Amino acid sequence: MVVPLEYFSQRKRLLSNDNLLQSLLGISEEISSLEPLKFLLKRYTTSMIRKSQLLYVLFEELLRNPVSLYPNSTILCFEEIYIVMHRIMTLIQDCSTCSKMWLLIRIESISTNFNSLNVELSTLLDILSGKELNLNQDCLELLGLIKNQCLSSKEPLLDSHDKFLKSQVLTLLDDIKREIVPDTSLLNNIFKNLCLHDSTSCKDEIESLEDEVHNQTEENFKAEIISLIGLVRYAKCVIFGELPPGSTSRRRKTVAEVNIPADFKCPISLELMRDPVVVSTGQTYDNLSIKTWIKSGHNTCPKTGQTLAHTELIPNLALKNLIAMWCREQWINFESTEIKVKIGVVNKTALEATKMTVLFLVNKLSVSKSTNSINRVVHELRVLAKTDSDCRACIVEAGALPLLVRVLGSENRNPSLEVNVVTTILNLSILEANKTWIMEIDGVLNGVIEVLRSGSTWEAKGNAAATLFSLGGVHAYRKILGRKTPVVKGLVDLAREGPTSCKKDAMVAIMNLAGDRDAAGKLIECGVVDMVAELIRRMPEEVTTILEVVVKRGGLMAIAASYILIPNLVTILREGSDRARESVAATLVNICQKGGSEMVAELAAVRGIERVVWEIMGMGTGRAKRKAATLLRILRRWAAGIDNDATSTYSSSSVYMSSTRIILPG
Repeated sequence: MVVPLEYFSQRKRLLSNDNLLQSLLGISEEISSLEPLKFLLKRYTTSMIRKSQLLYVLFEELLRNPVSLYPNSTILCFEEIYIVMHRIMTLIQDCSTCSKMWLLIRIESISTNFNSLNVELSTLLDILSGKELNLNQDCLELLGLIKNQCLSSKEPLLDSHDKFLKSQVLTLLDDIKREIVPDTSLLNNIFKNLCLHDSTSCKDEIESLEDEVHNQTEENFKAEIISLIGLVRYAKCVIFGELPPGSTSRRRKTVAEVNIPADFKCPISLELMRDPVVVSTGQTYDNLSIKTWIKSGHNTCPKTGQTLAHTELIPNLALKNLIAMWCREQWINFESTEIKVKIGVVNKTALEATKMTVLFLVNKLSVSKSTNSINRVVHELRVLAKTDSDCRACIVEAGALPLLVRVLGSENRNPSLEVNVVTTILNLSILEANKTWIMEIDGVLNGVIEVLRSGSTWEAKGNAAATLFSLGGVHAYRKILGRKTPVVKGLVDLAREGPTSCKKDAMVAIMNLAGDRDAAGKLIECGVVDMVAELIRRMPEEVTTILEVVVKRGGLMAIAASYILIPNLVTILREGSDRARESVAATLVNICQKGGSEMVAELAAVRGIERVVWEIMGMGTGRAKRKAATLLRILRRWAAGIDNDATSTYSSSSVYMSSTRIILPG
């Protein structure tokens, strides 16, 4: 077993510490207080704890009757004993907290580690001399007893029951790989022996296995663990039933509840990095944040200001692992990407286990009658659909979508069930192939739209908006959705009326649709500009980004509707964030170019506008500087009375503006 560097630093501390025996007494007491494992390696852990209890008595006696000066060999031996005992304690604690299934699969190697530590301890105890320690007769007999126990434990203590249990699990995995449905009674017996006795303990086990996947570097080990996850998921549903919606085995924290280490924050968003990447200057940013920065026209490093030699982003795997470890310690969900294993071939065992689990749940959903039973099954499908692409594909292939539509269209609407159904559809829509099924299977899209418009809860409405955003990832579907008045009206209403999280879901979906010219017109008809006017002070970045796209795509109708926003836009241009100012500058350029001289005159009438534009030209982002320069040129040409192409794009603009101003509020 490799000794971590921290043990060597601990050893240096001991060399300069007069309380060496006190440290030995402390470590033996810590091990003595541990509980032996009840399900696997029971004999090993019990033996180690018993030896530590005897060593505690020995060290306590040595402290009571200390020798004035121990030989160097004895001191060195004490230090080595401390290191071995620390490793023993760590091994027992790891076995107590790790996945039970993974512990079972690694049972031989772990038992070898226990045996090696026992041999090391036995060798060190043989070096100790009772005379040099000045031990009385009772302590000499105690030391002899400990040595004898170590000698008797040198032979492997692996229980035949543990070996048989492992062979049963491996047989089950092999059966699943060969598409043989596992025997329920055998499954029940295995899980009972591993103290996995209900849905909650199985959920804990799945989380532990997922942690193990992240901890492993060997792809073959990852593949084994993912197979075990599939087995436990199947058993959880078949043996114990579905976990009640909303129940949790371990309370997860949110990022807002803890202090994030500075090194784990993205310098751009100042939020926890989920996917850290390194740019050419050597600085690390969150993948999404730096991509947004580069796509917006920047070619510099946000932190150093240096020009980027290239835009290649290199994953910072070491930092990502540290962040994931920290999140696990803090009980924070860390979901950066799906768990995938690059093993060259499909993990057939895990895939077949997933198919069996999904088929069991879908069959149960088709025959369930009570709302409570249906809700449990749908909640389980929701969790599975969030897991990975294989699960998403299997759920749709098993025919779950028509059943979910049936539930969504039931007369007695249950808020919890509604949330679970629409969130399941959202999770399924992440897979590109599933988008087609959701759009084409009768009733699915209409069901999602109905939840968006009249859902029982804000959570359901927000997830419906997120589903529409996901579906809009396909260009053809984006055009279809953007022409549906219920979709556009529902998103605009949600952005205006919903809580902050729902507003953001709706705005992302609106932004996605606004790229299509027909959808931009529909957005204006449904009041998107009024929505922008209401939220421009509270959420300037989001709404100005939407307005920029709508004005660009919406033509004269958008220009007229945006007329009343000019003073607010100038305020954002003066006080807003870099991103908001950039969007406002681009919007004002479009308004002036397409709206004619009357629009330019309205902007020019705003006090201090040229000074604000000059500030953007000097301190804004690269794109904002370019837009500000264009805007200044338009303002100056207007002031000089030059009727150029930029301000006379539409010859009838002034007439159009005068006819529409009457109906504009304010």
